[in-house]
Amino acid sequence: MKTRIAMLTLAISCAWAGNALALTKDEYKTQKDKIEADYKAARDKCGAMTANAKDICQAEAKGTEKVAKAELEAQYKASPSNEKKVRDAKADAAYDVAKEKCDDQKGNAKDVCMKEAKSARTTAKADAKVNKASADAAQTRTTATTGTTTSPVTGAAVGTGAAAANANANANSTVAAAKKDAAEDKREAEYKVAKEKCDALSGNAKDSCMSSAKTKYGMK
Repeated sequence: MKTRIAMLTLAISCAWAGNALALTKDEYKTQKDKIEADYKAARDKCGAMTANAKDICQAEAKGTEKVAKAELEAQYKASPSNEKKVRDAKADAAYDVAKEKCDDQKGNAKDVCMKEAKSARTTAKADAKVNKASADAAQTRTTATTGTTTSPVTGAAVGTGAAAANANANANSTVAAAKKDAAEDKREAEYKVAKEKCDALSGNAKDSCMSSAKTKYGMK
């Protein structure tokens, strides 16, 4: 399941990866119109399908559109915030498709499938937060050495000397906090997957499974 989600995320990323050059306003509008047209064409193809296959097709079409629009915005107005939106869009798109695919399963297998899909999304979004914090910190360090400006991390004025050192320390602290939060979010999500798998068991086997999961993920 995790492999399928990862492959979908990569496929969406590659399908809509643009060049690194900035866009003019007209180029931005042209590409946005094309994204919307491509989405409508993809959605129309889903019309010939039925049942869950149609739901999966529609989720893939919508997810691809959302990712494409997020990437377009990031190319038009580059910033750590817009880059995070791209990563979040990819995580949501992969999750929405995975969720529909889980509907083809039943019972505990479906429950596990859903937990794995949620865990993959949690991991991707946690990594996106760390990536943004790191990008903001890098920008802070750069501006701190070139003159007084406003830190994107703290919002405070930074400059050379003691002010720059303070800004750098704050940036490092912000990144460390983001990494800690991400690790906790991932651990909790992975524990939920393990716990769901234990539910397929019974008696001593289930108790042993739960005990191992709690130990592995540091849960009480």
